[in-house]
Order: sequence, then C-alpha cells, then structure tokens
Amino acid sequence: MKNESNFLDRNEFNFQPSEEVVEALKNFDVKKLCFYTRIYDEGKKSILSVFLSELYNIEESQILLGYGGEDILKQAVHYFLTEDKTNKTILIPKFSWWYYKSIADEVSGRALQYPLYEDGDTFKYDFHAIKEMVEHEKPKVILIASPNNPTGNGLTPEELDTLLADIPAYTTVVVDEAYASFVSADASYIRKLINKYPNLIISRTLSKFYGLPGLRMGFGFISKELEQFIKYSNKYLGYNRISEDLAIAALKSDTHYRNIAHMMNEDRTHYKAEIGSLPGFKVYRSVANFILIKYPIELKEALQKAFAEQSYKIKFMNEPDINTHLRITLGRPEQNRIVIDTIKKIATR
Repeated sequence: MKNESNFLDRNEFNFQPSEEVVEALKNFDVKKLCFYTRIYDEGKKSILSVFLSELYNIEESQILLGYGGEDILKQAVHYFLTEDKTNKTILIPKFSWWYYKSIADEVSGRALQYPLYEDGDTFKYDFHAIKEMVEHEKPKVILIASPNNPTGNGLTPEELDTLLADIPAYTTVVVDEAYASFVSADASYIRKLINKYPNLIISRTLSKFYGLPGLRMGFGFISKELEQFIKYSNKYLGYNRISEDLAIAALKSDTHYRNIAHMMNEDRTHYKAEIGSLPGFKVYRSVANFILIKYPIELKEALQKAFAEQSYKIKFMNEPDINTHLRITLGRPEQNRIVIDTIKKIATR
C-alpha cells in the first residue's frame, strides 16, 4: 500500500473531520469575511472565546486564543523572558518538543532541562528535582508538558496541583496540554487551578484530539493575576472568522473524536502485544495520539528503508539519551497494521 498521506511522524490526523466541521465549512457565510468581528466592542475577544468560556465554565476574560497552541506558547515564553531583563531563565523537560528551547533561544533565553526518569514502561517527572531546580535557579518560566511529547506520559490533576504548590508566584508556569483531551473529557480541574494559582497558563489546541492542525487554532486558560499578558495576547480586531466557526463545530462534535480516540486505544494494545514482545523492543505507555518505542539501533537503516518503500513516515528520534527510539503517530487501523507488520518483518528476518 502506497499513499502519499501516510504521515505518522508529526502527530497529525489521519481520519476524517466530523460532519459538523464539514457542514460548518460548507455553510460558512462568506460575507462574514467583509467585516471585522465586532464582539470586542462588548469587551470580549471572539465568539470562540465566549463558547470556550461556557464549555469550560471559565470566565471569558481568562480565555486565551492563538494561531495554534504553538502561538500561545511562543507568546508566553517571549513575553515573560523579556519582561525582566535580569531573569531570562526557563526550565523545560529533558525529553520534550524541540520547539520549547527554540522559542526561548529566539529571545536569548537561558533554557535549562529538568529531569524525567524512566519507570517501567513509562516516564515520570522528578518532582523533587524540579523543586530543587526552581529553588536554585529561580526561573522566570517553567514549562510543563502533559501529556509530554515524545514520552507520552502525563500528569493527573492532583499531581499537577502538587507540582504547582512548590513553584513560587514569581515563576510563570506554562502547561502545554496539546494532547490532554486524549486523557479525559473532564477538564473541571482547569478552572480550579487557574483560580488557585496566580502564575498559571494552560495551553490547548484544535490540532491533536480534534484533528485540525491545518486550521491553526489554539486556546488556553490563564490566571487573572497575569492581566498584563492577557492584554498583550489579545487581538484588538478579532480572529479568523472561518477558523472560529470550524473550531466551535469541532468542539461541539466531541463524540466523533472520542470514537476515534477509542480506536487509537485499541491499536495501542496491538503495538504493546506484538512489538513489545520482540527482542530488544520496548513499547511505552502513552496517553496521547502517538507511542514511543525503543528498538535495537542496529535495525535503524533497515527500518528506514522498509518504511520508505511503503511511503510511510515515522519519527526516528535523534536527541541525546532517546536516540534509540521511534515515535509513531497512531493512524487509522490499516495504517497501524502496516507499521506493526513492517517492524515485525525487519525484527524477525
């Protein structure tokens, strides 16, 4: 099977959008594009921020919107690392999205890595080490990813609360929850945490669970005390009118995407059973739309060749201490079957 769209390397969406999204695009009133959104005159950002406010039971003023989750992360890191020229330190996870360090580098930030450690078939944050680093370095920003890319581990709301309690108010905490909707439909903890802590930003996106990376629409939640960043982040003339409508349609069709997440969960069990049993392979637990697999590095060239012949792209990790690992996006069942069979063929020949 050869298909140019078999991209399983960037955690994109290999399924179909919901019917609600399709209908929203078909029925979009193009005349809306002739005018700016006028909702700002009412003291609100967007019809999307109003919808999110109602969906998450969070005040509209505490909703952030951005050009994808990456935009919210970039805005926050740039803003806080340049707010105080005497402190440009940010803490990021050791194993994490390369983009975190990149956006810190763009403003000459000092990015330090805090540790994750391997525990059985998962990775965990070292809370004690993080607390010590915060006390010693007094960072301006600490970035936490939950679930984390590429390791696939996440924090429970209780664990996140415990971690936040040890971080002083002068350090802004940015939590990247791009994959969080795969974990649970219950997001009630967000309201509690942003109202409990004065230094918290939680970023989410329509790119992962809701399968619309090409829409470039992100959203987030923020403590009231970070009012200056709220003002900085807001767009006076509003947001993309098409993106607003499609985002609301996606958020309204949660059942469609939960069914897809269920299929992904089933295929995780196939990876665990079939690949995890191969000599030298290890499949890690994941609560995101990808899995991390450790493999015998001597098979790298053969695996790369085999996937290229299938016109499949998967991620061969090359970062220090995780360069013997594959990160594979969970695609459609038939795609996952080809990936599993390809790996098995190379590993057992």
